[in-house]
Amino acid sequence: MEPPETTSTVTLRVNGVEHSLDLDHRTTVLDALREHLGLTGAKKGCDHAQCGACTVLVDGRRTNSCLLLAVAHDGAEVTTVEGLAEGDALHPLQEAFLERDGFQCGYCTPGQLCSALGMIAEAGAGAPSLVTPPLEAAPSPVPVPLSPEEIRERMSGNLCRCGAYGNIVAAIEDVTR
Repeated sequence: MEPPETTSTVTLRVNGVEHSLDLDHRTTVLDALREHLGLTGAKKGCDHAQCGACTVLVDGRRTNSCLLLAVAHDGAEVTTVEGLAEGDALHPLQEAFLERDGFQCGYCTPGQLCSALGMIAEAGAGAPSLVTPPLEAAPSPVPVPLSPEEIRERMSGNLCRCGAYGNIVAAIEDVTR
């Protein structure tokens, strides 16, 4: 009897560019990005989805890439921090992080930026958080206003060991006003 295959060809569209990779079935999206594509923005922090340093957008939703098996996301659209800027023009969130000093050592910043983008989209689509006040039934989802409390709650899965939280919240507020 033949041993089972342990690799597969996986296609990921990363930052608008399609990549076909031959990957071990155990390869995570994070490892595919870092080790196979050379995109080192997303960081390997805890490797248990506890810190958010590996946060990227997969099919438009923020997710911890350290726990996602790449073979399970064949065909997915992945956006990393490297894909946020357009040429030399930084994304408005990147600009706001610079203006507000929303980083110190910078290790968590790529995950913070991707998480903030996903969080803004979630709130815009009307997805509530633990601190969202109850809304009256509406015919369509109502965007959730992003108060500082709402931003802090929604960003709570992204840790910053330097403690730049106040500046991160202010930077996100600048972009969402």
